[in-house]
Amino acid sequence: MWIDDIAANSINHSNPAPLHSQLSGILRANIADGSLPPGSQLPTENELQDKFGISRSVVRQALASLSADGLIQRGRGRGSVVAPHVEHHRHVQRMPGLSAQISSTAAPVSTEVLALGPGTDARAAAALGTDDLLELRRRRSTEGETIAVIQTWLPLALAGSLRADDLTDASLHAILRTRFGVPVTAGRRQVRAIPASERLARELAVAVGSPLLLLEGTSLDDHGTPVEYFSTWHRGDRVVFDVDVVGDGQARLADAPPTAGAGDGSGSPPSTAAERVRQLAAELESLADEL
Repeated sequence: MWIDDIAANSINHSNPAPLHSQLSGILRANIADGSLPPGSQLPTENELQDKFGISRSVVRQALASLSADGLIQRGRGRGSVVAPHVEHHRHVQRMPGLSAQISSTAAPVSTEVLALGPGTDARAAAALGTDDLLELRRRRSTEGETIAVIQTWLPLALAGSLRADDLTDASLHAILRTRFGVPVTAGRRQVRAIPASERLARELAVAVGSPLLLLEGTSLDDHGTPVEYFSTWHRGDRVVFDVDVVGDGQARLADAPPTAGAGDGSGSPPSTAAERVRQLAAELESLADEL
């Protein structure tokens, strides 16, 4: 059994960290590295007490913490088992947003507006070509669990009439298309791994420093004009980024001269299918390099 390979003194009574936190840390690590796969039976409370020389209350605190985080399931008469691993997949090179992609394969995604109003941001202003910006911050959840926080900047002249009620449980891209006649058709994305700040930890209901996947970039309309600058922080334990890769022959299309309006908003959209293929190949190659 995996627990036999763990030293009894792994829980140190002289360690300033609480004993229940030390025990939950050991169990978390073994769940994370696959030593305890989904469906695995955890040792009984008595076994954990005897193994580490700790009290029943310490064991119960540790198990309660894991249960609250959705890592284990507890039931009367059956002990504790490792919970099924829930993860939501997002194709980062596709235009439909998080809500549309996840809702098509799992439970509906709910959207809560955290902030909406005029704001300032140097990077967004540079990307959108204006200092008059609308700031929008939203929280996305599914199956009762927060999975992402989205910070979006829009030109105030375009979307200044938006209200929080318009965006609750709604798609921003759908609203831009149907209400303002602005379809979002292209863009450039970057992916980074970052630790959760205090603010993000609070909004995502995770511990400070927890791993997050940051997807950020600029979105263009069908004329190649930048209409959105965004940053989306995803929980690293709940969201997986999928990337479709291409063969060498297709990837070499990226060496062709760049198409006007292929990400900087300075020209017209691609006029032929071949140009569109070259643009997409370049974006995929760039994203693969980032990852």
